[in-house]
Amino acid sequence: MLARSRRTPVLLLLAAMLAALLQIPPSPAGELVSVIVRSTDSAAAAGAAVLDAGGQVVRTLDVVDAVAAQVPIHALDTLDDDHTVTRDHRLAMHGRHNSGDETYTVRTAIDVTGADRYWARGATGEGVGVALIDTGVAPVQGLDGQVIHGPDLSFEASATSLRSLDTFGHGTHMAGLIAGRDPGASPESFASRPDDFLGMAPDAHVISLKVADSRGATDVSQVIAAIDWVITHRDDPGLNIRVLNLSFGTYPDQGYETDPLAHAAEAAWDHGIVVVAAAGNDGDERVGLTSPAYSPRVIAVGAVDTHGSTRYSHWNPLSFSARGDGHRNPDILAPGSSLASLRVPGSFLDQAYGDTAVVDGRFFKGSGTSQAAALVSGAAALVVSANPSWTPDMVKDALLEEANGLRPGAGFTRITGKDALRMHQMHGVTPNASVQRDVPATGGGSLDASRGDAVLESPSGVRLSGEVDIFGAPVDTAALAQALETGGSWVGGTWNGNQWSGNQWSGNQWSGNQWSGTDWAGNQWSGNQWSGNQWSGNQWSGNQWSGNQWSGNQWSNATWSATTWR
Repeated sequence: MLARSRRTPVLLLLAAMLAALLQIPPSPAGELVSVIVRSTDSAAAAGAAVLDAGGQVVRTLDVVDAVAAQVPIHALDTLDDDHTVTRDHRLAMHGRHNSGDETYTVRTAIDVTGADRYWARGATGEGVGVALIDTGVAPVQGLDGQVIHGPDLSFEASATSLRSLDTFGHGTHMAGLIAGRDPGASPESFASRPDDFLGMAPDAHVISLKVADSRGATDVSQVIAAIDWVITHRDDPGLNIRVLNLSFGTYPDQGYETDPLAHAAEAAWDHGIVVVAAAGNDGDERVGLTSPAYSPRVIAVGAVDTHGSTRYSHWNPLSFSARGDGHRNPDILAPGSSLASLRVPGSFLDQAYGDTAVVDGRFFKGSGTSQAAALVSGAAALVVSANPSWTPDMVKDALLEEANGLRPGAGFTRITGKDALRMHQMHGVTPNASVQRDVPATGGGSLDASRGDAVLESPSGVRLSGEVDIFGAPVDTAALAQALETGGSWVGGTWNGNQWSGNQWSGNQWSGNQWSGTDWAGNQWSGNQWSGNQWSGNQWSGNQWSGNQWSGNQWSNATWSATTWR
């Protein structure tokens, strides 16, 4: 155990406030917050300062002379007068809760887009890996045997009982839309078993990379590291990652040509991975797509309200779906209103909106370009399974070529996007084999500019700034860009010179680690398993697990950091 000692100068890297689905008030005075405390002397000195402040050390980070810790929020300023609390990046998750009366199932989305007709021709996503960089995935009914866990790069990775689990409730929702599948369900029985839950590509598998915690705290550097991992491990045995879903975005202060996040997405594309990115949910407030969707070399997805109809003439653009600037606009539109997918009981979203958004107990309905992007990711997996030799450019061309043009009279314009996902006639389509001619991103720009105006702050208002990752380590974006282009820069569990996880992430550790039915025995979620996590306003009242169990293991006392996705 670390001994107490005199206070020593420290640097606090606080995983703090994100723009949220709702606006979150300041944390309660007695709440513990998750921080990384860095000392100018040593990790031991940082730990001693934490203890002096009444906090507790979660993990020692010797490589950066720091500790991961939990500290009473009122004691942050007592650590040292010279401490610097720097911001983490607010990354907007483009999903919204939905409290309206209407509810559309994934079955409805499958019907209106014609995905089931694609299944009937033998393309169900089998063998295709869809990487999901998100908030993790929880083991709920509908994902049994569908998910492989990649690394947990989130701030919760140090808590072994939370590692890879979706404590926020967004990633599980996306995974269900992409490749959900109830036990015993199949594409063949889709019409005859109306109560079965199936995603767009029910025979695909999801590779989940968790980058955000229960409040969505993450940094652009974490997301880029996750994309880098996907590139590095795309061909590992059992993975075959051919599609990447990115249901989030930022509004960067630079063009896509120099944006490191956009470049990382393009690097995945250039390595044979179809990248699908949510366009953004601020269409009623601002012009332009978020990063990385604003790169023309990925698939940018906007959202439509189908009103549950298969007749495209009944569809209209959702007011929040991002509008382009006339030059870069959404490539394709997909259903994004009141979609019911898999729920994580007791998660952030469930606690915040469960009273109005829970459907039939096990589902949760939401609206957003996140949902639309997940459906298009599933559609891309279907196309790849039918045409494994196609390049990402060819998949994109086929999806856009067969998309249905929507009538201007319903409000669709060039900047909203006017071509909706349609798979009815895609079999037999011959896409253009030429490559996209848009100027590629170089990625040598500013990491801080990639964060844009959506930022995290400490309770005292100090922000993380500059060209550094979450450990405060300098990031050479030009060198990173070169590494991405040549196949990735991960070395074991190390990225950008730091150990990002307690485990080594190598292909042989992940091949075949797909969840099976036996892994799930007894691990069903129920409301009482997440008891004690009541909200006080929009905050966890205590932010601690109290004796709850997961597969017989006690939850750790790790505090969920007070952050959230928007």
